[in-house]
Amino acid sequence: MKQLLLLAFVAVAHAQFQNGRILEPPVPSLCVQRTIHERYADNKGYFFSWRDPALRGVEEDWLSARNYCRQRCMDLVSLETSDENEWVKARIVQDKQKYIWTSGRLCDFKGCNRPDLLPNEVNGWFWTAELQKLAPTTNRQQNDWSEGGGIGKPQPDNRELHQGGAAEHCVAILNNFYNDGVHWHDVACHHRKPFVCEENDALLKYVRYTNPNLRV
Repeated sequence: MKQLLLLAFVAVAHAQFQNGRILEPPVPSLCVQRTIHERYADNKGYFFSWRDPALRGVEEDWLSARNYCRQRCMDLVSLETSDENEWVKARIVQDKQKYIWTSGRLCDFKGCNRPDLLPNEVNGWFWTAELQKLAPTTNRQQNDWSEGGGIGKPQPDNRELHQGGAAEHCVAILNNFYNDGVHWHDVACHHRKPFVCEENDALLKYVRYTNPNLRV
């Protein structure tokens, strides 16, 4: 089991993004020191970047935010149930945050031409932290995509690409940014935002297996 976990995380650590950036593995010492601001009903811990004095006013692009979380045995939040989604949204509103990153992303790499993921813009969205597919974007009852946006179209709308900019392949929650309530939006991944980290069982298990003397 330990060898399988090691192989999996070596592969993850070498996953390539633009400009040679990588998806980083956990750092055991940071996992031990991770900050938990609140726990959800399942006892999983959450970190809200704007509540940390060292990160107050700091915003990161999607990959940098994800790596901050992963180094601490967490990952960007995956909104797998409507209850969790509403719980996170309530804290965004309560703390007066304009927007936050989630782990949501469009499948835009090798292997994304699988029949069950086509067309990608409908069937290719997933929670990267859990490798869990989202419901098709056409199934509006099973997701929380906004019905509005910068060009007045339902999300995801890939607005920036249509306006000559970058593709919008990452999922953020926007707090009434377009007078459309608090909902999911597709956003270009290079934008900088505050973020929410969620404890990740796989990363915690990996660090515990490889560092049996650490209390993580």
